[in-house]
Amino acid sequence: MRCIICQQEVIRDVTWQTFLKPPERKKICNHCSHLLEPIYSPCCPSCHRPDQELTCKDCLQWFESHPGLLDRNVSVFKYNEFNKELVARWKYRGDYVLVEAFKEEIQKKWLSAGYQGRKVVQVPLSEQRLMERGFNQSDAIIKVLEEEPLAIFARTHGEKQSKRGKKDRMHALNPFTLQLSISEPVVIIDDIYTTGRTVRHMADLLKKQGCSSVSSFTIFR
Repeated sequence: MRCIICQQEVIRDVTWQTFLKPPERKKICNHCSHLLEPIYSPCCPSCHRPDQELTCKDCLQWFESHPGLLDRNVSVFKYNEFNKELVARWKYRGDYVLVEAFKEEIQKKWLSAGYQGRKVVQVPLSEQRLMERGFNQSDAIIKVLEEEPLAIFARTHGEKQSKRGKKDRMHALNPFTLQLSISEPVVIIDDIYTTGRTVRHMADLLKKQGCSSVSSFTIFR
């Protein structure tokens, strides 16, 4: 089998354990697996920023300016240069199968996050953006998690977040509208947590309509 990221042949490690009970076929090679860089401790307890012993500066600012909106974010991998290229291939060049490269680590992190039993909220795309990409990355992640998406938001079309600087993102108008209120705890699923503005736009609307708890889960931070 070839690695779905780099197309090099995947060489399986052979031990007595794997000889007696063959493992599931690996979808990525050891080299690419290493470059994905899963996030481990230490990390910010509020947003999962890697290599951060205590609550990071950005989260402290959020606590001061918008207290009580988002309980916490949990992310799987560092948003390094290798992963930026993967995101570009996945989201913007239509290489949908790449989500399989993240599957095992995503599922493991989801279980360890303790989010089971919460309603899982999809981050919508505008109709134009959905037509451009051919799929919604939030839905793709929710499918990997084997959860049922809750599509309760609509989104107006606007400039891509990736083209905005941090200051512009922080002061952007809320592009979402909440179409159905919910009181139960929810987890918003997205691909990347950068400034946290997107999930807090959504959390703000949810909290105003009586949602008891809002957290988020993303692949990259």
